[in-house]
Amino acid sequence: MGTKHTGSASEVRALDAYIKLMRAADSVTARVTRALAKHDLTISQFGVLEALLHLGELHQNELGQKLLKSSGNITLVVDNLEKRKLITRERSSEDRRFVWVRLTKTGEAFIKTVFPEIVPVITDSMVVLSPFELEKMAEYLRQVGQRAAGPA
Repeated sequence: MGTKHTGSASEVRALDAYIKLMRAADSVTARVTRALAKHDLTISQFGVLEALLHLGELHQNELGQKLLKSSGNITLVVDNLEKRKLITRERSSEDRRFVWVRLTKTGEAFIKTVFPEIVPVITDSMVVLSPFELEKMAEYLRQVGQRAAGPA
């Protein structure tokens, strides 16, 4: 179901697309959340572990930016992963404001087990689209994200 807004055609199209985008994102997120629950992981915790696995060590503020999380939220997520001994933090010797976040050996082994279980959940959610459609959707969503991130 789309919008019931009776504004201009461009407003109706934009609102309708937004509603569908949010519903689709919520549906995929719910599926991923259920799959992560058996590992006692949140989406944010999974995002941190996945980023560290594929990008290597990062500053804590870089992690927050990549995952679109506030500094307070990313601190809580990292705190909880550190308590589980999945990551470690170390203050930068050059600039004490920066905190390096790294996977522990336990954390690396853990995410290397969890990640392959989650990929099919996401892939199955996208199977209704052709490879071309997925590529175009990714391109369009990147453009929308860049526009939204700019000045209003």
